[in-house]
Amino acid sequence: MPSELRSTGHGQTLVLTLSNPGLHNALEPALYAAGTEALNVAENSPEVRSVVITGEGSMFSAGGHLQRLQAQRAQGAQAQEESLDALHNWIETIRAYPKPVIAAVEGAAAGAGFALVLACDLVVASRSARFAMSYSRVGLSPDGGASWSLAHALPRALAAELLMCGDPVAAERLHTLGLVNRLAEPGGALTAALELAQTLNERAPNALTSIKELLNEARHSTLNAHLGLERQHFVRNLHHANAGEGIAAFLEKRPARY
Repeated sequence: MPSELRSTGHGQTLVLTLSNPGLHNALEPALYAAGTEALNVAENSPEVRSVVITGEGSMFSAGGHLQRLQAQRAQGAQAQEESLDALHNWIETIRAYPKPVIAAVEGAAAGAGFALVLACDLVVASRSARFAMSYSRVGLSPDGGASWSLAHALPRALAAELLMCGDPVAAERLHTLGLVNRLAEPGGALTAALELAQTLNERAPNALTSIKELLNEARHSTLNAHLGLERQHFVRNLHHANAGEGIAAFLEKRPARY
């Protein structure tokens, strides 16, 4: 059965499901392109305020399809470069996407599957979930921005351990390290992610877009430059209709209607 990315709506949340169960939801170029297209379409839809990415069944994703990678070794470098460009385009799209993206993880998230999780803004994982940067185990180095994400999120020694050893890591350890936001009971990651998404859906969309942009830019900015960017966003959002509604709702002790 060919891999596909299933798209379903849950209120104001779009759920994208990696579906390749015969190969443990292994990732391949068709999924990368579908993921990028789905986000580009949803970006322009006012009905979509958040996105959840999950895997079909009891596994998030085993990462790259090793049989396909083995076959590509005989095709020359260009074929794999094009495949990686498609994956990296999807990763960059998630990072730059102006709405919150949540990963809902059951079972294993390995290799590029783990990199995909790290590209998301928030992570909800089952307590039984396992994460592995398994590249070194098969003689490979990371892709999908994995080394960048871990180097920015963790002390160097911890990032080196995850990438060099490639051993599976429990969701609870990643929760302690701050890479997983919320833990759920086995089988409950998607439900918990949708509950988190609903919380975000109740926030002002323009404010969340600004927050995501500020977080992205903070990695590259000096404090002085970043203060200027915060001023720009704050003033723009203060004069947005949503700020008027949000402040009024707070003062009137009622839920805001954005």
